[in-house]
Amino acid sequence: MSDAPLWTPAALEAATGGRLIGAPRAVTGASIDTRSLEPGDLFFAIRGEARDGHDFVRAALDKGAGAAVVAEARAKEFEGVGSVLAVPGEGDDPVLDAMRRLGLAARARTEAAIVAVTGSVGKTGTKEALRHVLSAQGATHASVASYNNHWGVPLTLTRMPEATRFGVFEIGMNHGAEILPLTAMVRPDVALITTVEPVHIEHFRSLSAIADAKGEIFSGLKPGGVAVINRDNPNYERLLAHAQASRAGRVITFGEHAAADVRAHRILTRPDVSVVDATVMGVPVTYQLGTPGRHVAMNSLGVLACIHALGADLARAALSLASLKPPVGRGERTALRIGDGEAFLVDESYNANPASIRAALATLAGIDTGVKGRRIAVLGDMKELGAAGEALHRELADAVAANGIDLVFAVGPLMAHLFEALPMTVRGTAAPTAEGVTDAVLATLRPGDAVMVKGSNSMRMVRIVEAVKARYAVAPDPREASLNAVR
Repeated sequence: MSDAPLWTPAALEAATGGRLIGAPRAVTGASIDTRSLEPGDLFFAIRGEARDGHDFVRAALDKGAGAAVVAEARAKEFEGVGSVLAVPGEGDDPVLDAMRRLGLAARARTEAAIVAVTGSVGKTGTKEALRHVLSAQGATHASVASYNNHWGVPLTLTRMPEATRFGVFEIGMNHGAEILPLTAMVRPDVALITTVEPVHIEHFRSLSAIADAKGEIFSGLKPGGVAVINRDNPNYERLLAHAQASRAGRVITFGEHAAADVRAHRILTRPDVSVVDATVMGVPVTYQLGTPGRHVAMNSLGVLACIHALGADLARAALSLASLKPPVGRGERTALRIGDGEAFLVDESYNANPASIRAALATLAGIDTGVKGRRIAVLGDMKELGAAGEALHRELADAVAANGIDLVFAVGPLMAHLFEALPMTVRGTAAPTAEGVTDAVLATLRPGDAVMVKGSNSMRMVRIVEAVKARYAVAPDPREASLNAVR
């Protein structure tokens, strides 16, 4: 990347319609949170659900912010405090509107090839996989964590350097019409839908309605762009209709379906890696994935479809997948020291829905355990499932049995329905909160065990992960040697 500042004073004023008061420091980044703000960041004082960002302007400037973006009506409050960019506007949040305008300016000035990713499951992992393989081929900019909503997308655009070669944007939603304005801002060259599943179903009348909402991503495609669709998904035809109604120049499909353009012929799952034999637009490709799991392997086909659509180096991308690691909270693996032995922790605590829990249970089933080791699942409520919530939780009992899970700990009133559906021999402990099962989980673990923790964000399952790591000193991963051997 260039050493040039991310934004010059003149560019800031031109893009936002604002006026700078005081001399700004060199702007090298952008932030909406003083807790993670770095010196040189442009601080946007947006209005959150609980607090107004204007309350933190002084703290941001004290931490070395390049400047603070504030509403014109509030600008006088910060005279003499430091450099501020006062932006006009009469709406609910003039600062958020200014960040959107700056994001649009970032998109307009770049010649980067842009990929947008959405889907009910796997969008963050797929975004990270694209970031990983494209970074080896050129300057790549991508969404941080899951910055995929009405402020996350414009913030990610605002942070994109002009010299970026590849951009990867995650776009999320939990209601209809939420993707439309975001994909219009990103204007992707390639748009990928990983899959459609009953996630956020309480806000939709049917699974088809969710497919329609996901299909909105194609509306933002640049003329002649490429739509990438999961050929195996039951809603394929519906998604295809959205792609064909857009400005897409072509559609690329992926999956195990005989008609898929990027097709998996064989997926071999091992405890630490997966091996995929595939054809990509008729070209045979065999590659390893450093992140295990059949669901990850399926999404890797979508990644290679995007690489082909971008005209990037396919062989190099396939090789790069061997060193792919799961994002924190989405399959991160940690070896634990318990007494004189070792156990294994899989952190899936970031979020949960029926499809992702089933995938996580299948991955847990593939992990090697010790002679007396057990496969233990610690599961928290899945949110936004509406009236189907109780049944969807209870139905996970089949996946627990099919994957040979030895013990289940349940967190939350909805997951209690799964707990009740399990045989007594598989029941660990059930409680309304994560804290209610933490001690029981810690006391249960023994050498040879593999434990997986997963639940919706609001269930704070990460606290169980943190407690396990704090109690049992992290040991060198005994599987790393074997992983390196197969690379």
